[in-house]
Amino acid sequence: MASGGRAAPGERDAGSALGEAVAAVFAATGILARSQPGYAVREGQREMALAVAEAIERPDALVAEAGTGTGKTFAYLVPALLSGGRVLISTGTKTLQDQLFRRDLPRLREVLAHGLTTALLKGRANYVCRYHLQRNLQTGRFERREDIAVLRRIERFAAVSASGERSEAPGIAEDAPAWARATSTRENCLGQDCPELAGCFLFKARQAAQQADVVVVNHHLFCADLALRDEGISELLPTTRTLVFDEAHQLPEIATQFFGRSVSTRQLLDFARDLLRNGLSDARDAADWSALAAAVEQSVRVLRAAAGGRPGRLDASELRTREPLRAAIGEAAAQLPLAVLEGAAERSRELARLAQRARELRERLAGWLSALEGRDEGDAADPDAMPEILWAEVHQSGVTLHATPLSVAETFRRHRQGSARAWIFTSATLAVAGRFDHFTAAMGLEDARTLRWESPFDFARHALLYVPRGCGDPAAADFARRVAEAAWPLVEANHGRAFLLCTSLRMVERQAELLGQRIRAADASIELLVQGQASRLALIERFRASPNPLLIGSASFWEGVDVVGRQLSLVIIDKLPFAAPDDPILRARIEAMRRDGGDPFRQIQLPAAAMALKQGAGRLIRSENDRGVLAICDERLLTKSYGRSLVQSLPPFRIGRDEGEAIAWLADADFSARSATSADRLPAGLG
Repeated sequence: MASGGRAAPGERDAGSALGEAVAAVFAATGILARSQPGYAVREGQREMALAVAEAIERPDALVAEAGTGTGKTFAYLVPALLSGGRVLISTGTKTLQDQLFRRDLPRLREVLAHGLTTALLKGRANYVCRYHLQRNLQTGRFERREDIAVLRRIERFAAVSASGERSEAPGIAEDAPAWARATSTRENCLGQDCPELAGCFLFKARQAAQQADVVVVNHHLFCADLALRDEGISELLPTTRTLVFDEAHQLPEIATQFFGRSVSTRQLLDFARDLLRNGLSDARDAADWSALAAAVEQSVRVLRAAAGGRPGRLDASELRTREPLRAAIGEAAAQLPLAVLEGAAERSRELARLAQRARELRERLAGWLSALEGRDEGDAADPDAMPEILWAEVHQSGVTLHATPLSVAETFRRHRQGSARAWIFTSATLAVAGRFDHFTAAMGLEDARTLRWESPFDFARHALLYVPRGCGDPAAADFARRVAEAAWPLVEANHGRAFLLCTSLRMVERQAELLGQRIRAADASIELLVQGQASRLALIERFRASPNPLLIGSASFWEGVDVVGRQLSLVIIDKLPFAAPDDPILRARIEAMRRDGGDPFRQIQLPAAAMALKQGAGRLIRSENDRGVLAICDERLLTKSYGRSLVQSLPPFRIGRDEGEAIAWLADADFSARSATSADRLPAGLG
């Protein structure tokens, strides 16, 4: 049953030609039912499909929340494919992007007997660059011998691959450092001047996308395209009649990254590496390239040291007090050998491109410093300044300087108003206590139609929300110990098969230490998997394969992880996921809202926590046969007035406070006999 928004979809949705065609597909005797064994009509899926069809025909903006199991993928794919217009589908993750392109779209095209052409397009870092691969193999300098061996394997892959996409390279980890030497960046790509343009994997992928009827991208690429259009650069993506954003809850944060400006010590080091390589190979006699590159690298070391030893984020007010850091930024800009490169630019395409990169890096560094010192945009803490947040991120390997927009709402509003096309935003987590205000305000979608459908899964019968007593104040020094004490009896009773989701990396480390001690003391056959031990993908694969796994992780494991059945029947969350109050972006937005007379906690912090909590809780029940316990070790969920909004944002779990009840729930014999099958991944209505 749809709720929220201006009107629920009804018969009027099915009155148009597209609506009638969509309704026929999802009917009890429709083509899906005839072609898919076990298909059953799900009213939520049908209603959502009709709402999407209406948005496409108007065209209009639709914000649609569909709980787990609704079948939202087919609910938007069917009307999109049947509409006859060009469609662009954007996802939050490359994993879902691949699933859509390689599984869902082919399956649905076959069912519908549709001849639409499809294309998959990712960011340039996902494609082998033949030119840079060969240049690095011939003239590159490597810190590790294994990088050369990996590059040779990438070379062999590129020789036989049709796509050149790194995720398809057999036996080569997607996060292998050598990929940086086998791909291009926007800064070093030679574009139309590249001698390998005819065989460029990225160029071919972009050409295919421009010609396809349906293009599958991800939010990072979509936002990068909008940012380039704002800069007057030709677009990467085709103009389409319909835009669909799956996992749309991620869009505001991703858009914030791309509509801002940044410059990093990583970019400076990459520049120094290319400066040395191209200078020595193309114009050895023009300058002392080793000394020039060494000067850039030394300026980076000074900059990193001036930023301080502790990783973290620094806001504009703190940055203004750090004179050595600001001086180091200015010196890093001065060490970029622009004049030398301009003099040697005619010697090769690469040196001409390096001259342009040096100019851009100088301008970015100088512009950021000027803004910080109040001679340009200023920062959001100044009510008379333009809405931009200046801050710096300090990490182990370097520093990134950011200028982040206070809001992306106006940018999206402007792009929506620029052309008449449908904008469909969908996710399992868009509403907070049934309201969409938080998402629509962030995205400039105040005029959009908003609808939501509850999950068809029976949470009241299949899942227990357990809030243990005695964990105390999350700010207390012994809170980590209390979380471990509350978690261990559940983990032991369930023989692992659990996620412990933490709100910080520090808590991940503490829980790994505390629960590791308990596992060893009990001589339990529980395999402890901890974020950082291996890649995210490797840890998830190991979790699925292990008989008794316990995975402890932070933000990256709160969403986008799908483990069906008993294997993941216990999810533990350490505390309510309120963002750190010292985050520069959050603090600037809080201050701006206070100036406007708003309530930052109710309008920013609480909705963000509710959506994050809903994502974490969503790891537990992934099919209609799943059963388990969600333990949230933060009593504020039930004792604070705002806890009601958080509980209302979650699925309708049964709530309990008794440890014995939680353990009994995990030990339920009925559940032990009901392991999920592969069919559970697409229950009843599919998609």
